[in-house]
Amino acid sequence: MLHDYWATAVTVMPFLLKGFLETLKISLLAIIAGSALGFVIGVVRSYRIRAVHQVLGLYIHILRGTPFLVQLYLCYFVLPSTGVSWLEWDSGTAAFVSLSVYTSSYVAEIVMGAIQAVPRGQTEGAMTLGLRPLQTLRLVVLPQAMRLIVQPMSGVYVMLIKSTAILSVVGITELTRQGEVFMITYPSKSLFIYALIALIYFIYCYPLLRLANWVEKRVAGSVAPASLA
Repeated sequence: MLHDYWATAVTVMPFLLKGFLETLKISLLAIIAGSALGFVIGVVRSYRIRAVHQVLGLYIHILRGTPFLVQLYLCYFVLPSTGVSWLEWDSGTAAFVSLSVYTSSYVAEIVMGAIQAVPRGQTEGAMTLGLRPLQTLRLVVLPQAMRLIVQPMSGVYVMLIKSTAILSVVGITELTRQGEVFMITYPSKSLFIYALIALIYFIYCYPLLRLANWVEKRVAGSVAPASLA
């Protein structure tokens, strides 16, 4: 019996790893793009310019209040049917855009909350020293906010990675989809194949969480010099 499981693993693993590489590529690109977009939105919202704050808030609430699957369908089926040439995306582009935008909504809230958690006296002290707003943000506020950003962001990234399992509905043969194909061939080993998929996801996500803990400690150790308190 053990031999059967070993033979199944030897047969399935190369294809699961191929699917994992697709998952890795899409998730890493979406993490980078979603983090950049969310960071900008979070910083802009932290200034609370009324009209801009409300528009961006609506953007965030819509994305966080609707299922990712619906957003993926919109990007892949609805937007290309509008007739706008630059919205005629293939499955890879639709997956990348939907994941990036979805991630940005969570990152934006984390960034804004962290910036607002920095005592106002820090900003006032920086202004007293003659620092410009952007200098205050870069040299005083963000270094202190980072220790509040790192850990929640790792949770968002893990959520994004797990969300890639849905991408098979638009024809992307990622990790989960590769496993489902072999479940048809080996129906009696479905639970075992799911276990292999879960193991690969864990091996991908766990180091990310450990890295976040390490970065958080490093950032926390470097916050004191940046503080004006």
